[in-house]
Amino acid sequence: MKNIRNFCIIAHIDHGKSTLADRLLDFTGSISDREKQDQLLDNMDLERERGITIKSHAIQMHYEHNGETYTLNLIDTPGHVDFSYEVSRSIAACEGALLVVDAAQSIQAQTISNLYLALENDLEIIPVLNKVDLPSANPEEVTDDIVDLLGCEAEEVVPASAKIGLGIEDILTAIIERVPAPEGEANGTLQALVFDSVYNPFRGVETYFRVLNGSIKKGQKIKFMATGKDYFADEIGTLKLKQEPKKEIHAGDVGYLITGIKDAREVKVGDTITLSDAPATSAIEGFEDVKPMVFAGIYPVDTEDYEELRSSMEKLQLNDASLVFVPESSAALGFGFRCGFLGMLHMEIIQERLEREFNMTVITTVPNVSYHAFTKKDPNDIVIVNNPSDLPDPSSLDRVEEPFIKASIITKSDFVGNVMSLCIDKRGTITNQTYLTTERVELTFDMPLAEIVFDFYDRLKTVSKGYASFDYSPLGLRTSKLVRVDILLNAQPVDALSALVHLDNAHTIGKKMCEKLKELIPRQQFDIPIQAAIGSKIISRETIKALRKDVTAKCYGGDISRKRKLLEKQKKGKKRMRQVGNVEIPQQAFMAVLKLND
Repeated sequence: MKNIRNFCIIAHIDHGKSTLADRLLDFTGSISDREKQDQLLDNMDLERERGITIKSHAIQMHYEHNGETYTLNLIDTPGHVDFSYEVSRSIAACEGALLVVDAAQSIQAQTISNLYLALENDLEIIPVLNKVDLPSANPEEVTDDIVDLLGCEAEEVVPASAKIGLGIEDILTAIIERVPAPEGEANGTLQALVFDSVYNPFRGVETYFRVLNGSIKKGQKIKFMATGKDYFADEIGTLKLKQEPKKEIHAGDVGYLITGIKDAREVKVGDTITLSDAPATSAIEGFEDVKPMVFAGIYPVDTEDYEELRSSMEKLQLNDASLVFVPESSAALGFGFRCGFLGMLHMEIIQERLEREFNMTVITTVPNVSYHAFTKKDPNDIVIVNNPSDLPDPSSLDRVEEPFIKASIITKSDFVGNVMSLCIDKRGTITNQTYLTTERVELTFDMPLAEIVFDFYDRLKTVSKGYASFDYSPLGLRTSKLVRVDILLNAQPVDALSALVHLDNAHTIGKKMCEKLKELIPRQQFDIPIQAAIGSKIISRETIKALRKDVTAKCYGGDISRKRKLLEKQKKGKKRMRQVGNVEIPQQAFMAVLKLND
């Protein structure tokens, strides 16, 4: 055990984690020349196309230092705030972390929040100053920022450039010398923490775990403590670039387990694996439960695919434990699921993965957050509102509470005005403003979570020319004046387009929604009125004009009363058609509601 080192790489998005992981694998000879490629650990098409890491990836390397061979287990983690749950799981399985900071961009908001996460878990932090070879790099100044943040010595910061392979040997030496070896009882009762899992259509669920105490042998009968079910360890092994089967995995090491489980619900991330005949007395303290921030409905395009969508979501949940879903039904869209996501990017990625990995075409409804409503009948009784249609009738409503967050934004001092006006537009109140350096400012706001759900992050990047970084933490619930804006098409309410909005913005949003839908819904043979309503009060209206056939074309000349008669006849037909007519709503209309500011 004294020669094992478990560590992860944490950083803000685009600070060079995946490139650094590539260089470490090259340098330790863990991959052959033939296997070399950029972003080697990002094995999903989506990750390569977008240049981001979505999943944590574990891989084992061997490295010789001072005549001894060390086993290094590296877990590469995502940098985007929407995938912070992946990071928390990786941190739970490690003793050390490389904190990568870009020498050109300095410390960003996500760097700080990931750092605090690592410090809470008592990890040894090794600061790495990456991209020192860039012309825009500012190594001395950024080193001072890191020293201020961590309270370490300037000599402890390792300068490196993952692109050209500079400083890689120093990083490996620092890992071996500074990251503590795993602690645990090699001969104790087996306790292994499940930190990830993936569904293999041929072999069932593959579980990734870290052994804390004891050891696990091939063929042993094991037990998952959360579900209480027993299985045989058909295959165990370590995670090189390809899986490497082993006879036994000892305390302190990281590996994978295949037991032939076919049902995705039987494996829970954060669970403890122990032996059936000599079980551990207690489970390992895992990571905290995930808190979804954004809720949206996902429905199959064809109602018959409902069960198939359910099994696809369960398999996806194995691989992404931060996805939460419960069944729901909608009058307009039939049966589907109410899903909880960590943010808008997370939602977009899940939708794409369902389409690519499981061939499921889905309709996503307008995202929203979860509110608490209180009725006049019993002011202490909480009605949880995940869907605008759950909101009680306005006449019986006492008050509505909405979740607030503490938003921390780090930006250049030139953009402070723009960022402030954006946050105030979004009903934010500024609570703090700190100058980290003469150039960089940290602004803290209290804001409603609902306001950052849609397009806040994109607009923040726009107003700050890409220089603002953003992170948030929940503050709890506060009372707000919220109303439900319903959209009526042809006098029929469409529940999938309803939205809960603040009273002050309701008229503007209702008007914009009607205008947007008028552009997107194709014309029919009859007039379609589009109305926005609060309760029974209509606040805005647009009309999509009917496609008209010129019935008077054959009556050139002649008496006007004859033409009038034909037009009256057509008008009656249109009226009857409007009563029985059905309006098809295209998928982009559901998503267009989000892009009202464009």
